[in-house]
Amino acid sequence: MYLVAVLFMFFLGGLAAIAVRTELLDPVRTITVQAVDAQGKPLVDADGKPVMKTEIVGQTLARWLPPKDENKLGSVDYGNQLYNRAFTLHGAIMVFMVIIPSIPASLGNFFIPLMLGAKDVAFPRLNLLSWYIYVTGSIFAVCSIILGGVDTGWTFYTPYSTTTDPDHANVVLMVLGAFILGFSSILTGLNFIVTVHKLRAPGMGWFDMPLFIWAMYSTSIIQVLATPVIGITLLLLCFERMFRIGIFDPSLGGDPVLYQHFFWFYSHPVVYVMILPAFGVISEIIPVHSHKKIFGYRAVAFASLGVALVSFLVWGHHMFASSGELGATVFSALTFLVAIPTAVKVFNWIATLYKGSIALTTPMLYALMFLFLFSIGGLTGLPLGALATDLHLHDSYFVVAHFHYVMMGGTIITFVAGLHHWWPKMFGKMYNQFWANVGAWTVFVGFNLTFFTQFFLGTQGMPRRYASYVDEYHTLHVWSTVGSYVLLLGFLIHLFVFIHSLVAGRKAPANPWGGLTLEWEAASPPSEHNFDHEPIVTHGPYDFETTVPPHWSSKDYPLPNLPANAH
Repeated sequence: MYLVAVLFMFFLGGLAAIAVRTELLDPVRTITVQAVDAQGKPLVDADGKPVMKTEIVGQTLARWLPPKDENKLGSVDYGNQLYNRAFTLHGAIMVFMVIIPSIPASLGNFFIPLMLGAKDVAFPRLNLLSWYIYVTGSIFAVCSIILGGVDTGWTFYTPYSTTTDPDHANVVLMVLGAFILGFSSILTGLNFIVTVHKLRAPGMGWFDMPLFIWAMYSTSIIQVLATPVIGITLLLLCFERMFRIGIFDPSLGGDPVLYQHFFWFYSHPVVYVMILPAFGVISEIIPVHSHKKIFGYRAVAFASLGVALVSFLVWGHHMFASSGELGATVFSALTFLVAIPTAVKVFNWIATLYKGSIALTTPMLYALMFLFLFSIGGLTGLPLGALATDLHLHDSYFVVAHFHYVMMGGTIITFVAGLHHWWPKMFGKMYNQFWANVGAWTVFVGFNLTFFTQFFLGTQGMPRRYASYVDEYHTLHVWSTVGSYVLLLGFLIHLFVFIHSLVAGRKAPANPWGGLTLEWEAASPPSEHNFDHEPIVTHGPYDFETTVPPHWSSKDYPLPNLPANAH
């Protein structure tokens, strides 16, 4: 159920992104042209000079969503307002309703019990409640869209979110939706923590768990500790909006910087709620599809916990432009600490690939793409963590590109990789590898065309969240928009591949990739209680050199680097 809901919201948020890019292809602007008469002849005055007039062009969104008041159709303000609503919609949906729950709620709920050898999560009814809460929060957010939308940006900064302007009345609905979604996140995290502690199979110690479990455990800690902060903050924002209490709004005696502190104390750790599960997925795909034991298991496991710990110390780097000199210096230094455990993971994945027997399946293609894209995202984050360079790049398209290379190049790409990796186990059907690979390469090309150009826009001074720009940026915006269309095509190919798999795909074996973790001992798809008998762990999750994969057929799925007694 989570998977269907997340995929629906993903395509809704993606359509909002396409609307944003289409508007930037031909932005709303005023131009001065020579006036013409009814026959189309240029007009001149008594002195023979051309008669000039001002026209508004580039009203793509205004044509799609014409205003109720026809007088606003030719208004630059209306076009800009639609643009603001579109990028707010895109950001809010993608962050709160797609990226945060994508891997934990959909893949995590399915595979954490399987990987631990359990029948279900520790609290199945609580799990169902978290689903209903997620749906309720999403309904609130969608209602705010139907009633006119929100144009504050997905961060809901004050004073934009606390103004009494009637056009901002839907802010309360959107903020309440995000507030409700937070409860779903907390309950999911609590459920996972208890499941990991109490429901491991016989013989499975802490260091016998798959690295996906370590990543989800670290993620759950952040969800439980950080989410209440944003919940209280959003509730205060609603009270201020409805009752005009001066908390964050400076016009009421509030402090907008206080809101930023509260918001980013949650929202920077939540970056790792988004990316840590992706790390876990990659830690499963790379050893399985290279048929090689993970390099430095304990280092990767402890790196997940290290990322979770450091994530609570670095929120201030989002506020260099509004913080004091000492605070900015301290947060800048702390920001670079998070690169250490992250780099440990990347180096260990690359070391695992070294001399491995790599099978270029669709999941492995996406894993390799992740290494490339996430490395770009991480390296471009370094100048944003340095105080001097961040002041120049802050709120520019450089930040937009960096964020998408980390969040989409990291989490979304890995979510799609995980779907391809575990699809046969979830639905008992194989998919067309050729078209899945075509979709993967289309996504890769479209993604880089869309966002790599934005690094150049940012370094040249193009600010983000602007619906119009000077002519010198037009060519790069054209390429970026074309890339977004290619990216959309790639995801539509994947949608076709998955639908075709469900309708006409051949039956999947229990272990098509030759994995060693416990989910591959279950049937495809698993039975109601996952296993026909209680599994007992007798080997490590990545001992490919000494262990024959369960339910593996060497005739149909030959795998290299197996022990000599494999048949």
